[in-house]
Amino acid sequence: MYSAKIIADSVSRHGQRLTTMEVVFPRMVLAEFNTHRVFSRNSASSRAIPVEKQLRKIKEQPFVPEYWGANQSGMQAEAELIAEAKDAALDEWLAARDSAVAHVEKLLAIGLHKQLANRILEPFMWHTVIVTATEWSNYFALRANEMAQPEIRKVSELMQAAYEASTPKQLSDDEWHLPLIQAEEYDGVFEKSDDARMISAARCARVSYLTHEGKRDLSADIVLYDRLTSGGHMSPLEHVARSLTKDELSEGEFRGNFRGWMQLRKLVPNEDDYAKVEKI
Repeated sequence: MYSAKIIADSVSRHGQRLTTMEVVFPRMVLAEFNTHRVFSRNSASSRAIPVEKQLRKIKEQPFVPEYWGANQSGMQAEAELIAEAKDAALDEWLAARDSAVAHVEKLLAIGLHKQLANRILEPFMWHTVIVTATEWSNYFALRANEMAQPEIRKVSELMQAAYEASTPKQLSDDEWHLPLIQAEEYDGVFEKSDDARMISAARCARVSYLTHEGKRDLSADIVLYDRLTSGGHMSPLEHVARSLTKDELSEGEFRGNFRGWMQLRKLVPNEDDYAKVEKI
């Protein structure tokens, strides 16, 4: 289930690269991933996914460690459990999964909302994230590193390999970095429209170019964009960006956490303080 796929890779005429990836890793290391503040990121939320769907995933393909580190002092497990102990650890891990599933099924029968019920399943979940950044070297140095926890190290090595193998597309000043806009949707007009930017941001929020019903629906994407911005949920707008102009660069390289790029978020009035947004 570990994966790292580049879904948009752009470079400005000033030479600054902006890359968006879709990555999948164990939910248990999301906190470590989120400590990197240069990243713009949106995740498949435990609050949004139906409990029944999560249960099916956990039953069919739970996260199971590949490296069973033996207990010792310090933050790292340098040695692995021996064969018999590894087998016993796997049995206990899956028994814990079965217990979590059983309790969630009981909570579901009681009528508990998914925003709580799904939390019990998180140690066994795989997690999908859309992540966009201009600054990657520090992350790779820290996480694609033998000192990192094996689960985040593995996905980080996949991310670094994908990044190094990809060739970014040169964009002109009036072109936008549009994650999750599909190749067949580019027609010379659509990708330059406001709709394209809104749709890209909405799909990043959903972590998919399809709706939760498995359909491609541009009008539903725009409805979602409007709901995000009116509700103050601006982070998905960070993935959509254009290069800074020469005049903008003269005022500083960074806008938000991107070097050389203007996030769509930064063009929305009061994007940094929902309290200032007029409520309708």
